[in-house]
Amino acid sequence: MHRHDDFLQRALLLAERGMDAGGGPFGALVVRQGEIIGEGWNRVTTDNDPTAHAEMVAIRNACRALGQFDLRGALLYTSSEPCPMCLAAIYWARLDGVIYAGSVEDAAVAGFDDVFIGEELCKPVEARTLPMIQGLRSEAQAVFRRWLKKRDRVDY
Repeated sequence: MHRHDDFLQRALLLAERGMDAGGGPFGALVVRQGEIIGEGWNRVTTDNDPTAHAEMVAIRNACRALGQFDLRGALLYTSSEPCPMCLAAIYWARLDGVIYAGSVEDAAVAGFDDVFIGEELCKPVEARTLPMIQGLRSEAQAVFRRWLKKRDRVDY
Protein backbone atom coordinates (compact mmCIF):
# COMPACT_ATOMS: atom_id res chain seq x y z
CA MET A 1 0.00 0.00 0.00
CA HIS A 2 2.93 2.31 0.65
CA ARG A 3 3.75 2.43 -3.08
CA HIS A 4 0.14 3.37 -3.94
CA ASP A 5 0.41 6.28 -1.52
CA ASP A 6 3.62 7.46 -3.19
CA PHE A 7 1.97 7.53 -6.61
CA LEU A 8 -1.15 9.21 -5.21
CA GLN A 9 1.10 11.85 -3.63
CA ARG A 10 2.61 12.45 -7.06
CA ALA A 11 -0.90 12.83 -8.56
CA LEU A 12 -1.76 15.36 -5.85
CA LEU A 13 1.50 17.24 -6.49
CA LEU A 14 0.63 17.37 -10.20
CA ALA A 15 -2.82 18.72 -9.26
CA GLU A 16 -1.15 21.51 -7.30
CA ARG A 17 1.27 22.26 -10.15
CA GLY A 18 -1.57 22.35 -12.64
CA MET A 19 -3.55 24.70 -10.45
CA ASP A 20 -0.53 26.99 -10.10
CA ALA A 21 -0.16 26.96 -13.91
CA GLY A 22 -3.76 28.10 -14.38
CA GLY A 23 -5.47 24.72 -14.75
CA GLY A 24 -7.92 22.83 -12.59
CA PRO A 25 -7.02 21.00 -9.36
CA PHE A 26 -6.48 17.54 -10.87
CA GLY A 27 -3.39 15.42 -11.53
CA ALA A 28 -2.87 11.89 -12.83
CA LEU A 29 -0.19 9.42 -13.82
CA VAL A 30 0.02 6.06 -15.55
CA VAL A 31 2.30 3.48 -13.93
CA ARG A 32 3.47 0.17 -15.35
CA GLN A 33 5.74 -2.18 -13.39
CA GLY A 34 6.45 0.54 -10.84
CA GLU A 35 7.54 3.08 -13.47
CA ILE A 36 5.70 6.28 -14.39
CA ILE A 37 5.10 6.15 -18.15
CA GLY A 38 2.84 9.18 -18.47
CA GLU A 39 1.54 11.97 -16.31
CA GLY A 40 -0.36 15.20 -16.56
CA TRP A 41 -2.58 17.74 -14.93
CA ASN A 42 -5.83 19.39 -15.88
CA ARG A 43 -5.29 21.69 -18.87
CA VAL A 44 -8.92 22.49 -19.72
CA THR A 45 -8.60 26.24 -19.19
CA THR A 46 -4.95 26.61 -20.20
CA ASP A 47 -5.45 24.76 -23.52
CA ASN A 48 -9.11 25.74 -24.05
CA ASP A 49 -9.83 22.02 -24.42
CA PRO A 50 -12.74 20.51 -22.48
CA THR A 51 -11.21 17.04 -22.96
CA ALA A 52 -7.84 17.95 -21.42
CA HIS A 53 -8.59 16.43 -18.02
CA ALA A 54 -5.58 15.18 -16.06
CA GLU A 55 -6.45 11.53 -16.72
CA MET A 56 -6.79 12.14 -20.47
CA VAL A 57 -3.47 14.01 -20.58
CA ALA A 58 -1.72 11.24 -18.64
CA ILE A 59 -3.19 8.53 -20.89
CA ARG A 60 -2.18 10.45 -24.04
CA ASN A 61 1.36 10.94 -22.72
CA ALA A 62 1.70 7.27 -21.72
CA CYS A 63 0.47 6.07 -25.12
CA ARG A 64 2.82 8.47 -26.89
CA ALA A 65 5.77 7.33 -24.73
CA LEU A 66 5.06 3.66 -25.44
CA GLY A 67 4.07 4.13 -29.06
CA GLN A 68 0.85 2.20 -28.57
CA PHE A 69 -2.79 2.74 -27.66
CA ASP A 70 -3.14 -0.27 -25.35
CA LEU A 71 -2.14 0.28 -21.71
CA ARG A 72 -2.78 -3.22 -20.36
CA GLY A 73 -0.57 -3.96 -17.39
CA ALA A 74 -0.71 -0.36 -16.18
CA LEU A 75 -2.58 1.47 -13.45
CA LEU A 76 -3.87 5.03 -13.43
CA TYR A 77 -3.31 7.07 -10.27
CA THR A 78 -5.41 10.20 -10.02
CA SER A 79 -6.04 12.94 -7.51
CA SER A 80 -9.81 12.49 -7.85
CA GLU A 81 -12.29 9.83 -8.90
CA PRO A 82 -12.55 10.01 -12.72
CA CYS A 83 -15.45 11.72 -14.46
CA PRO A 84 -17.54 9.76 -17.00
CA MET A 85 -15.41 10.91 -19.96
CA CYS A 86 -12.16 9.90 -18.28
CA LEU A 87 -13.60 6.62 -17.09
CA ALA A 88 -14.60 5.78 -20.66
CA ALA A 89 -11.06 6.61 -21.84
CA ILE A 90 -9.63 4.40 -19.09
CA TYR A 91 -11.72 1.49 -20.39
CA TRP A 92 -10.71 2.23 -24.00
CA ALA A 93 -7.03 2.31 -22.98
CA ARG A 94 -7.47 -1.08 -21.31
CA LEU A 95 -5.84 0.05 -18.07
CA ASP A 96 -5.80 -2.60 -15.33
CA GLY A 97 -7.27 -0.32 -12.67
CA VAL A 98 -7.60 3.10 -11.07
CA ILE A 99 -6.30 4.31 -7.71
CA TYR A 100 -7.79 7.67 -6.70
CA ALA A 101 -7.66 10.11 -3.80
CA GLY A 102 -10.68 12.46 -3.74
CA SER A 103 -14.22 11.24 -4.36
CA VAL A 104 -16.85 12.49 -6.79
CA GLU A 105 -18.54 14.10 -3.79
CA ASP A 106 -15.31 15.90 -2.84
CA ALA A 107 -14.99 17.26 -6.39
CA ALA A 108 -18.64 18.42 -6.31
CA VAL A 109 -17.99 20.42 -3.14
CA ALA A 110 -15.15 22.16 -5.04
CA GLY A 111 -17.53 23.01 -7.91
CA PHE A 112 -16.87 20.04 -10.21
CA ASP A 113 -20.21 18.25 -10.24
CA ASP A 114 -20.55 15.74 -13.07
CA VAL A 115 -23.41 13.73 -11.56
CA PHE A 116 -25.69 15.20 -14.25
CA ILE A 117 -23.54 13.69 -17.01
CA GLY A 118 -23.61 10.27 -15.39
CA GLU A 119 -27.37 10.45 -15.07
CA GLU A 120 -27.73 11.51 -18.72
CA LEU A 121 -25.62 8.59 -19.92
CA CYS A 122 -27.99 6.16 -18.22
CA LYS A 123 -31.00 7.50 -20.13
CA PRO A 124 -32.11 6.25 -23.53
CA VAL A 125 -30.86 8.53 -26.32
CA GLU A 126 -34.32 10.01 -26.93
CA ALA A 127 -34.74 10.94 -23.23
CA ARG A 128 -31.52 12.95 -22.87
CA THR A 129 -31.61 16.73 -22.51
CA LEU A 130 -29.05 17.03 -25.34
CA PRO A 131 -30.89 16.57 -28.64
CA MET A 132 -29.42 13.70 -30.66
CA ILE A 133 -30.69 13.14 -34.20
CA GLN A 134 -29.75 10.12 -36.28
CA GLY A 135 -29.39 10.31 -40.05
CA LEU A 136 -27.80 8.33 -42.89
CA ARG A 137 -27.71 5.12 -40.87
CA SER A 138 -27.49 2.83 -43.90
CA GLU A 139 -24.51 4.82 -45.19
CA ALA A 140 -22.82 4.49 -41.81
CA GLN A 141 -23.49 0.76 -41.83
CA ALA A 142 -21.80 0.57 -45.26
CA VAL A 143 -18.67 2.16 -43.78
CA PHE A 144 -18.70 -0.40 -40.96
CA ARG A 145 -19.10 -3.26 -43.46
CA ARG A 146 -16.11 -1.92 -45.38
CA TRP A 147 -14.14 -1.79 -42.12
CA LEU A 148 -14.93 -5.44 -41.42
CA LYS A 149 -13.57 -6.43 -44.84
CA LYS A 150 -10.39 -4.34 -44.50
CA ARG A 151 -7.45 -6.76 -44.36
CA ASP A 152 -4.94 -4.34 -42.84
CA ARG A 153 -7.18 -2.90 -40.13
CA VAL A 154 -5.88 -2.52 -36.59
CA ASP A 155 -8.52 -3.71 -34.17
CA TYR A 156 -8.96 -1.88 -30.93
